[in-house]
Amino acid sequence: MSQQETATGTTPTKKQVRKELAEKLTGALAGYKQELGEEKLATHVKKVSKLISRDLLKISKKKERTKKNAAKKTRTKAKAEKNAKVKAEKK
Repeated sequence: MSQQETATGTTPTKKQVRKELAEKLTGALAGYKQELGEEKLATHVKKVSKLISRDLLKISKKKERTKKNAAKKTRTKAKAEKNAKVKAEKK
């Protein structure tokens, strides 16, 4: 249970993002509800929110990966510098 709570607090899940997008799109396109019909509008909103949420999550995962890679590079660089200093002191 605690793992699930921490995961939802830091980054939203696909389902949460999709629901949020669907609510926003439905509100923005309320004028078209009568023209298209409620079912058609709901179907289209669902499809669009799926596409957008998938892309948003891909982008956020890519950002996390780049941050981790940058942190990893700085750690290895610092380690190499430390080793170089130790070798220099031994001589």
